[in-house]
Amino acid sequence: MPAEEFVAGWISGALGLVLGHPFDTVKLLGFFKGMSFPIVSIAVVNSVLFGVYSNALLALTATSHQERRAQPPSYTHVFIAGCTGGFLQAYCLAPFDLIKVRLQNQTEPRAQPGSPPPRYRGPVHCAASIFQAEGPRGLFRGAWALTLRDTPTLGIYFVTYEWLCHQSTPDGQNPSSATVLVAGGFAGITSWVTATPLDVIKSRMQMAGLEQRAYRGLLDCVVSSVRQEGLGVFFRGLTINSARAFPVNAVTFLSYEYLLHSWG
Repeated sequence: MPAEEFVAGWISGALGLVLGHPFDTVKLLGFFKGMSFPIVSIAVVNSVLFGVYSNALLALTATSHQERRAQPPSYTHVFIAGCTGGFLQAYCLAPFDLIKVRLQNQTEPRAQPGSPPPRYRGPVHCAASIFQAEGPRGLFRGAWALTLRDTPTLGIYFVTYEWLCHQSTPDGQNPSSATVLVAGGFAGITSWVTATPLDVIKSRMQMAGLEQRAYRGLLDCVVSSVRQEGLGVFFRGLTINSARAFPVNAVTFLSYEYLLHSWG
């Protein structure tokens, strides 16, 4: 199994995370709050996504990344490969994402004279606290919502990217850097438009343990949210997610394509 896609995915994921992290914490104190943990974990997860996607496409089409411009895969194959990558990524991502959400949503102030210490002192302490209070399953709180979010969304993500590249590139040629940037950016926006409703549910289920609020499951979280706040709650954060998605995914795809082309 080719390893280049995993390495390129790791590096491109790290670059995209550095660019996008301020958007993740824009409502909190400090643009780079909680960054030391996700810069490694999300980069690893991104390598799983791109590595599985590329190798699934190789299994479906028997063409390498370099050969796909001359022999473009069908969009059905692209969608299946993207869904496969999204499904496996979600299970790798779930504990890391839970810890990131808990750390970023701490309401306790930074340690100051006379103030209570933060609930979590860092990612390791956060993971240990969740394990102790909620058991092993607690580390996968919200995993089903994450899987339902990422599996179809990442299929759509890669289809959008490949379609935009194909529309803007002569047959048999590699897309230009400008094309990759635009296609990657719009692929990111498209994926977040479809992902935001389940992202809201995922985050609420992840925070439920911290807030001592119990949902009986994903459906109960959906019903409770609609009953209390209306359907608009499912698109809360869409604007900031879209603003983050364009530059992050533009840089992610540009660096990914550049690295694979350089190593080609």
